[in-house]
Amino acid sequence: MLTTRLTERLGIAHPVISAPMANASGGALASAVTRAGGLGMIGGGYGKSDWLAEQFALAGNQPVGCGFITWALEKNQIALDETLERSPTAIFLSFGDPAPYAEKIKASGALLICQVQTVKDAKRAIEVGSDIVVAQGSEAGGHSGKRASFALVPEVADTINASGSDALLVAAGGIGDGRGLAASLMLGADGVLVGTRFWARDEALVHENMLAEAVAASGDDTLQTSVMDVARELDWPERYSAHTLRNKFTDQWHGNLDELKKAGKAEADKWAAAWIAGDTDIANTMVGEATGLISSVMPAAEILDSIVSEASDIISNSFKQNVKQG
Repeated sequence: MLTTRLTERLGIAHPVISAPMANASGGALASAVTRAGGLGMIGGGYGKSDWLAEQFALAGNQPVGCGFITWALEKNQIALDETLERSPTAIFLSFGDPAPYAEKIKASGALLICQVQTVKDAKRAIEVGSDIVVAQGSEAGGHSGKRASFALVPEVADTINASGSDALLVAAGGIGDGRGLAASLMLGADGVLVGTRFWARDEALVHENMLAEAVAASGDDTLQTSVMDVARELDWPERYSAHTLRNKFTDQWHGNLDELKKAGKAEADKWAAAWIAGDTDIANTMVGEATGLISSVMPAAEILDSIVSEASDIISNSFKQNVKQG
């Protein structure tokens, strides 16, 4: 067992939060992670009310949180209100200014988690009273910024300390095993957010063809691109691109986004149909660089146990070695 400020604040056994991956992190995964001793998160994404109701029902009476794409809430604020009525443990906001929603979230009793991709973002999260700041490196699956975890995490740690805030820090991006957890704690984090590794699990809301692709892939096979956003006709801010596995579709359109935009609905329909069918030549398997650390699909509880056990051994052995050298 690893006890940190995060485990103490959340009342959980392990300093691990599952990432609220849109279209992938449903109630079954969130519930499984919470039961195993972490904090499970439902990926609320763009705020589809019917889907959220279904996933909270699947989570049962387990304490779970819910994440939203912040800029999308501007068009669908009712999704946040409906979620807060379900008394989530936390609301996770990323990719936009959290200020318009911070007061409402904190007044509900839910913890406010703000994911940031820059130090400037971190300062804003602290300013609005974030309880937990997630420093997300560009190694992460799905959307992220440009900075890598190894330097961003300690810089955000310094920023929080200098501000006098009691906000906790969670590291994200490229964390797929116990080595990533141990390293994150050494960098000043109180815990980690795990996405890609939980994406490839038995409780997946992911087509089996995509799971197979993720298990077989190396981190070298990933690409940061906006191709799938243009194909889905989603108006993502330019500062964010998404990590995905390369395929024939990205080979055709990456670097040629203007032509993809001109293709319009025809390509959008093609991509949507491929997603449903699990056609990995067209639809994108949205995982990050940690995909290279995945060798099999396992239940979430086994994944969590493996990560924490390995990290505990690393930290314990490191301590013993340091004492011996001293």
